[in-house]
Amino acid sequence: MPHSFEQVLAILDDAFHELESRIVKPAFVRRGNFHVFRYETKSIKAAVIQKLARRQSGLHASLVLLRAGFVQEMGVIFRTLDEFDEDMDFLCIAIRNGIMTDLHKKYLASFYQEEFDKPDNPFLSEQKRPTISRQKIQAAITREDEKPLNPSDSLRLYRMRGQANSGYVHGASIHILEMYGGDPQRYHLCGMCGTPRIEEMIAAYWDYMHRGIDVTALVAASLGEVQLALRLDALRECFRKASGKAECEDIDKLLRNFKEGTR
Repeated sequence: MPHSFEQVLAILDDAFHELESRIVKPAFVRRGNFHVFRYETKSIKAAVIQKLARRQSGLHASLVLLRAGFVQEMGVIFRTLDEFDEDMDFLCIAIRNGIMTDLHKKYLASFYQEEFDKPDNPFLSEQKRPTISRQKIQAAITREDEKPLNPSDSLRLYRMRGQANSGYVHGASIHILEMYGGDPQRYHLCGMCGTPRIEEMIAAYWDYMHRGIDVTALVAASLGEVQLALRLDALRECFRKASGKAECEDIDKLLRNFKEGTR
């Protein structure tokens, strides 16, 4: 396992704690017969920090799974990271612009809603968490996106990325059958170390790590932590060079290859 993964994770952990220290801490409050941690001010900044916490935890968890060869379970985590990235991008738009749209307000209301309105008797609770359209979140991002893509192509890329890992979450046959093979042919129930799947997932993990640097830098810049954002930009360049990927693939070329079926 490349040491650069652990090194980058440690730096991103430090960056997270630096960002988290800038906002009000959760309070230990009474809810029903229990005490729990809650943000008393349900702010958009606290929402971003919480999403970033899950994003970073997901990187740690998927690295553990990679070492053990559990590539199916990595796909499940990767699917959550895709949505966390979109959520943070979406929320940071409102922070940077200083404008809370109705969609942002609905998102935060759903995000902070308690799971049960009767915490001491969940069986009798009747409230449901409203569903926030993923397509609307993606559309809001593409309208603000500075990348050289038209909104239609951007939305198709978001959809493609989401579909790539959704089968791991829902247990689709074609994804489960990636566990099958070998000599003798069998289902690999205890991980897939020593199979070609590991190299594939190392490459996928690299991409999610790279995107983790990007989204942490985005959060830092949006929260006004400019120096931290610049340090993370420098980390991204070092990570690329250490991985032999000093240059990112041109987005227009990448999209053209997708459309022509050459990728």
